[in-house]
Amino acid sequence: MREFSADYLRRTREGMWESRDALADLELDSRERVLDVGCGTGELARVLADETPGDVFGTDADPRLLSVAREFVPCVAGDAYRLPFPDDSFDLVVCQALLINLPEPVRAVREFARVSSDLVAAIEPDNAAVSVESTVPEERSLSRTAREAYVAGTATDITLGGEGTRELFRTAGLHDSSTHPHHHAKTVEPPYSERDIEAAKRKATASALTDRRDTLVGPLSTDEYDDLRAEWREMGRETIRQMGGEEYRRAEVVPFYVTTARV
Repeated sequence: MREFSADYLRRTREGMWESRDALADLELDSRERVLDVGCGTGELARVLADETPGDVFGTDADPRLLSVAREFVPCVAGDAYRLPFPDDSFDLVVCQALLINLPEPVRAVREFARVSSDLVAAIEPDNAAVSVESTVPEERSLSRTAREAYVAGTATDITLGGEGTRELFRTAGLHDSSTHPHHHAKTVEPPYSERDIEAAKRKATASALTDRRDTLVGPLSTDEYDDLRAEWREMGRETIRQMGGEEYRRAEVVPFYVTTARV
């Protein structure tokens, strides 16, 4: 399983649940005990705690992330493959962007079903369908090239979305599944935050591509990767130039799917 920093999780999930309509199938208003598996820094757990009259708990394998999540809900350290709870401990077990990072996601779903007396839910993205619009003309096509190579080079299935998750649920023996889309939009526009400016600087150095070199090279040849990095740096320089004139705008939409099933 890949590891993520607390700051990364906060940034990628920030503002995701301003609209909570897609969570309707979780029947949160009737839940008594809810478990958020792979809770990270607790972004989803906070939403669950707001929406349900019952008790919400979080579990994660990373103690650094749990130290943040514990500010909002009770948490325990735990492995998604071996949850530290007896059978039927909860009436809802849910995860967000967890299954896409597991080499054996169906094994985790079976464990979710073991500790749930009623419902299992997973909120998973289709990373192949992310869309980017930008005032820097090259950003859309370069982002697509990098994304396609990253999807192809990642060892786990980061494109699960709804149908992939429903198939996992069926394989794990769950039934009565349903799925609903939830589009998470992230925008950059003036006035720019310190985080926006730092992201532009990282583009100008192609740091993100450097960090992901081992994943990108394979789907891309070494020469293709080097060409992409050079174009990425140029894109970053144009981003910084546009920011200087408060001209830069960017919108990224990540399609998530809220999938539920009965045990």
